[in-house]
Amino acid sequence: QVQLEESGGGLVQAGGSLRLSCAASGRTFSSFTMGWFRQAPGKEREFVARINGRGVITDYGDSVKGRFTISRHNAKNTVFLQMNSLKPEDTAVYYCAASPVAGWDYWGQGTQVTVSS
Repeated sequence: QVQLEESGGGLVQAGGSLRLSCAASGRTFSSFTMGWFRQAPGKEREFVARINGRGVITDYGDSVKGRFTISRHNAKNTVFLQMNSLKPEDTAVYYCAASPVAGWDYWGQGTQVTVSS
């Protein structure tokens, strides 16, 4: 069983930055692909970014490419999402997720990010 806990959300002005963190329990963190998703009110959950176990392969949703960076620190069982040049449309609840093999089997409770114009 893996537990995920996000932190770092908050209110920021457009053009600003935030860094989200996701702390994971469990001994096999380094073998998991980790990802970030987000869900805005009235919208479906959207893929934001993912990173493989070793932290050398990353992938991003089109709406965040060039602005967001995902990284991980396996010794600390933590994955990060650095968000720069934030826009009001980035406002959402951001979720951390873990994929042991092929699906996103574990999810955090989410952290709210609000970007004011």
